[in-house]
Amino acid sequence: MKILITGANGQLGTELRHLLDRRGLEYRATDAKELDITDADAVNAYVKDFQPDVIYHCAAYTAVDKAEDEGKAINQKVNVDGTKNLAVAAGENDATLVYISTDYVFDGDTDELYTVDHKPAPRNEYGRTKYEGELAVQQYAKKYYIIRTSWVFGEYGHNFVYTMLNLAKTHDTLTVVNDQYGRPSWTKTLAEFMTFAIDQKLGYGIYHLSEDNSCNWYEFATEILKDTDTKVLPVTSAEYPQKAWRPRHSILDLSKTKATGFELPTWQDALHEFMAEIAEW
Repeated sequence: MKILITGANGQLGTELRHLLDRRGLEYRATDAKELDITDADAVNAYVKDFQPDVIYHCAAYTAVDKAEDEGKAINQKVNVDGTKNLAVAAGENDATLVYISTDYVFDGDTDELYTVDHKPAPRNEYGRTKYEGELAVQQYAKKYYIIRTSWVFGEYGHNFVYTMLNLAKTHDTLTVVNDQYGRPSWTKTLAEFMTFAIDQKLGYGIYHLSEDNSCNWYEFATEILKDTDTKVLPVTSAEYPQKAWRPRHSILDLSKTKATGFELPTWQDALHEFMAEIAEW
């Protein structure tokens, strides 16, 4: 099986590469230097030449606040145009496209779990472009998996866990919002499900992937820092304004993913395993 990875040096792409390495699987890893996904001709030529069976599309613009203004144009080019280019190329070359989306495609205004069939209604620029990316995948790729995830953390990039651990080195007290609820997702679990979908030949379509159980950011931070001397205090979103809208309640329904037989750890167990791993290095 010929495998192509976009965004191979990012947080998720790096995790996926290490997973494939451990399994002894060959792949072609690209980032913007090897393949500019916003260039339709370049994408089409690259995919036509390589003829991948699977494209793991990990490339994305993820600066949520910058996407509202200074990063608006690149957010559109990467998340919408780039995804469309890959979807078209995948469709024309009979490749399976695995696209990573986000809980930000939802408005976060309901207290219900968001199922794969729930109607998206993004309220920030990042969520809008990721949803438009979903639409492009559905329109142009014949074989695809759209995997929505949330609150991603992992070894190979900037994320909330590292932010909290680094702040704890210089702060006795931290304030974290306690009125935004979701599910943390370890890149290791996400990468494993991406390959699981391909290996098990799951039905094409949309899946939700995060760790089991839910929490708010304050609860997440408290668990991260429970073995430190730093005190975590709860605040409301109104006390911590941000440029881009954050969903107040974006807990993804995991029932479709669980029905595949894929085992999801709780976010607490995943976090503890992750922190034990990074403590060893």
